[in-house]
Amino acid sequence: VSRSAKARQAALQGLRLALSSRTLSEFLLERRLTLTDSLEKCLKKGKGEEQALAGSVLTLLCLQMGSGPEGEEVFRSLKPLLVSVLTDSTASPSARQSVSLA
Repeated sequence: VSRSAKARQAALQGLRLALSSRTLSEFLLERRLTLTDSLEKCLKKGKGEEQALAGSVLTLLCLQMGSGPEGEEVFRSLKPLLVSVLTDSTASPSARQSVSLA
């Protein structure tokens, strides 16, 4: 995991692009725990743009995983963090909007 916020944002942007342009459900099933863990860190420790990107990636990840138990598990594990960012009045408007959509 990169220590640089810019590097994490670039990685999130790349992931968002990949998830929105290709169907990667098999690939994602094998890596969902790693992705969930990384998104959790971005939502917890990130600020503004990083949190907004993490929310977008989470939305796409859940859509790709589908309504089965794996997709439910990913969403359920990150839902408390989404609510936390959403209700944090110091979080950026773009981050709050992104997690509310997720």
